[in-house]
Amino acid sequence: MGLLDRWRKPTPGGGASRPGTRPPGRRSRRRARRAEPAVNEAQLREALREDPNDATAFGALAELVRTRAVLAREEDAGGTPEPDEVRRAADNAEWALAEEMAQSPQAWRPLLVLGRLSLADDREAALRRLGIAAERDGSGAGLAAALGILRDAGMNDEALSLGVGHWRPREHDLEAGRHLVAAAIDAGRLSEARRHLKALGMHPDSAGADRLRAELEHRIARASR
Repeated sequence: MGLLDRWRKPTPGGGASRPGTRPPGRRSRRRARRAEPAVNEAQLREALREDPNDATAFGALAELVRTRAVLAREEDAGGTPEPDEVRRAADNAEWALAEEMAQSPQAWRPLLVLGRLSLADDREAALRRLGIAAERDGSGAGLAAALGILRDAGMNDEALSLGVGHWRPREHDLEAGRHLVAAAIDAGRLSEARRHLKALGMHPDSAGADRLRAELEHRIARASR
């Protein structure tokens, strides 16, 4: 919570207006906007204490703390801060939330957030977090999300390494298989893509697997031309 506290710290003077900053009405509106979501924050945190992987609660609370951090940064700056400062403030707030929620041994969704936010600055630590998230979620949804994060970052080889190490085609969500085959296609490793595509046939949802295989076979055929 240290980062959240840092971005939420009060301005010197306890909120008294400073000459030449902004009209009092605008500041009042900002304070009102910051106060509005607090009504639901306790409920969201309680939901996440019960289930740290609750996608709806985590998304809502992440949006709340990011918005609050941006507004606080704008107030601290006494004007309009640089876009990079605003992004860092929001990312720091979301990081602090994810770090707090990741303390639960069942948590995997917060680890995905930590992995995504640290991917550019600490690749090895990010990959480790994504791997732990994949291990903690038996449904395969965590693995699918981790592979999606890596693919979005253009890290298809890393996605393949993560997927090969954790994918269980008989048990995992079909979306994990989709990302794994797509990563192989995007990496130009078509023989590997075909091997993973064949493994999709082991999934118990045969109808869903057949639809997905038809879609991916079309992609492989296009990539082979």
